[in-house]
Amino acid sequence: MRTSQFFLSTLKEAPNEAELPSHKLMLRAGLIKKLGSGLYTWMPLGLRVLRKVEAIVREEMNKAGALELTMPAIQPAELWQESGRWAVFGPQMLKMKDRHDRDFCFGPTHEEVITDIARTEIKSYKQLPLNFYQVQTKFRDEIRPRFGVIRAREFVMKDAYSFDADVAGMAESYRKMHQAYTQVFTRLGLQFRAVKADSGAIGGDASQEFHVLAESGEDALAYCPDSDFAANVEAAEAMAPAAPRAAASEAMRDVDTPKQTTCEAVAELLGIPLQRTVKLIALMANEHLHILLLRGDHSLNEVKVGKLDGLADFRFASEEEIRAFFNCPPGFLGPVGIDRSKVRLIADRTVAAMSDFVVGANKPKFHTAGVNWGRDLPEADLVADIRNVVAGDPSPDGRGVLEICRGIEVGHIFQLGTKYSTALGCNYLDSEGQLKPMEMGCYGIGVSRIVGAAIEQSYDDKGIRFSTAMAPFAVVIVPVGYQRSEAVKAAADALYAELAGRGVEVLMDDRNERPGVMFADMELIGIPHRITIGDKSLADGKVEYVSRQAGTTELVAQADVIGFLLGKLSK
Repeated sequence: MRTSQFFLSTLKEAPNEAELPSHKLMLRAGLIKKLGSGLYTWMPLGLRVLRKVEAIVREEMNKAGALELTMPAIQPAELWQESGRWAVFGPQMLKMKDRHDRDFCFGPTHEEVITDIARTEIKSYKQLPLNFYQVQTKFRDEIRPRFGVIRAREFVMKDAYSFDADVAGMAESYRKMHQAYTQVFTRLGLQFRAVKADSGAIGGDASQEFHVLAESGEDALAYCPDSDFAANVEAAEAMAPAAPRAAASEAMRDVDTPKQTTCEAVAELLGIPLQRTVKLIALMANEHLHILLLRGDHSLNEVKVGKLDGLADFRFASEEEIRAFFNCPPGFLGPVGIDRSKVRLIADRTVAAMSDFVVGANKPKFHTAGVNWGRDLPEADLVADIRNVVAGDPSPDGRGVLEICRGIEVGHIFQLGTKYSTALGCNYLDSEGQLKPMEMGCYGIGVSRIVGAAIEQSYDDKGIRFSTAMAPFAVVIVPVGYQRSEAVKAAADALYAELAGRGVEVLMDDRNERPGVMFADMELIGIPHRITIGDKSLADGKVEYVSRQAGTTELVAQADVIGFLLGKLSK
């Protein structure tokens, strides 16, 4: 492809609303153009990248035995009502009515549709296992679209769905998809990690997320460098302290804290470690008050809390509700002396093992120090893991301690079991003629999100640094003085023809621009291999090679450049 026949639209500065580097660089490089909030047009250059990602995804899905189909993006409400998700999926689902006043949605996912296909087409165990997939545009009405294609409302997704006769078969399908995903992200040249995850609105028995590692990632990931353990922080178990609770050594007493309403401020005033303080969090669920106790330096894990008995639909108590029960403003709340018949007290595992700790005194401007379980405070109604893990916590597999990194989720695989097949009557006849629900799995890859995540992982002050597998073009030829020098023009045209003839994706920058402009554009776009041809180097029988990833430059003999480039591209 020649730039004179292509469409390049680069910018020196990114629009003000762009936040992450990937968003800024994709707009500046002309990969995407914004249409509306969370809505982007993929321009010719960006579409080449997107199609390369799609191709690798398709190849690995096909190798794993999955079969491609395409399902309607617009789905009837009846299917979602049958599964029970129409009312509970949430405001992310874009709902609409047709001219006959019938309800539809723009599919955020396709579990219901594929299950409807399976229940009508699959009758016998002899037809199993099966795995169907599609690469399709999805829409989720994000409350705050941001970060460009990483959190857009409309996006391209690969979603696959497996059907098996038993749990063992489902586990094998899940294993194949895990392997296929590993191959996809490896081939794309990404640094990634598969982590244990919460199944969320999709449901099911087990799931894993695939994250591209990047400091800008929205998700915190916990991993053990001494083992294979890795999990999203929201799904990582915080182990109970190994040491038994120490005996009380202090008398309980109120301490004056006139302006200190946070654990950090109280610890500083009293000159004690933050780890000796305990904060109280008040929740409402089923019109009842629930009190959670968390160590001062720990953060609440709302996903874990929502899985506790009776707290599936919890919300944080309002200030009015707090004052009505405690007769005290927030900032000084504590569990000592409250009427336990009217409230449920839940202590985090770490708090349950503490002694001589500091809590609010339930009166303004005071906290209570030297609090101990049993003596001053009846044991909790429930001890549970309700916090986020932190660096240094023991790994749940017992093989070291945890570290924390950031990641951008680009894939998620689920063992659904019979959640949807039971709800939608998706059954098959087994070898004995018995009707049984199919075991299902579902597997998603954020195809368009991968492009943004890859840029977040690999960029510099000049622009994007694509891997060869993802770059819009593998090689760019920059002829300096193409319109002025017959020697440069002849050498560039010959190299271009030879590379194109060998199937190399090559771009020839034949614009009548200054060299600096051409270099800057090609660095911004992120093409991994650049050949610069000029009269001076040609006089010595050489051309200049620049590696975008490594940032290195070297002179290569003109006669050897084809073999040199093919060697680079084969790595």
